Amino acid sequence: MRRTHKSAAIFAAALFSVMSGSGTGAQQPPGPKQPATSTPAGKHVMVTPNDVKWGPAPPGLPAGAELAVLDGDPGKAGLFTIRAKFPDGYKVPPHSHPTDEHVSVISGTLKAGSGAKWDDASMHSLAAGSYAKMVKRMNHYVMAQGETIVQITGMGPFVITYADPKDDPRKKTAGN
Repeated sequence: MRRTHKSAAIFAAALFSVMSGSGTGAQQPPGPKQPATSTPAGKHVMVTPNDVKWGPAPPGLPAGAELAVLDGDPGKAGLFTIRAKFPDGYKVPPHSHPTDEHVSVISGTLKAGSGAKWDDASMHSLAAGSYAKMVKRMNHYVMAQGETIVQITGMGPFVITYADPKDDPRKKTAGN
């Protein structure tokens, strides 16, 4: 069975709740009810590259990334799979998640480091085909080298908590 998504706008709205936690890890109330993205029991999920519908990243990520939900609902409890597309040089400052994050590099190179402070010298380069497991509640940070697409699988709800609340793009205003 082939499965396609209706529009990138649905994904952007669904993903808003994905990373709606505050810098302290608290979640804000969910946004409007979204259509379920999980597959009914007994149905396979098969997504070809042409089926992936990209939408803007939710406010929990720095501007410039695009995201797509492949399966599940990252805003709710349960297994989910999403893809993220980062432009060259894109950075996500040190942060953590309350659940393990399984990252597969689809294309490009993802540079990743661990800790509450950014350190270029300690970053590992993960080329296409690489895999990383970011352990729950452990700070890490990433940077794209060239346009980079990653696939993230984990248990929801998927929440991002920045090590330094000043890095949280949800807390930034036009004057900051």
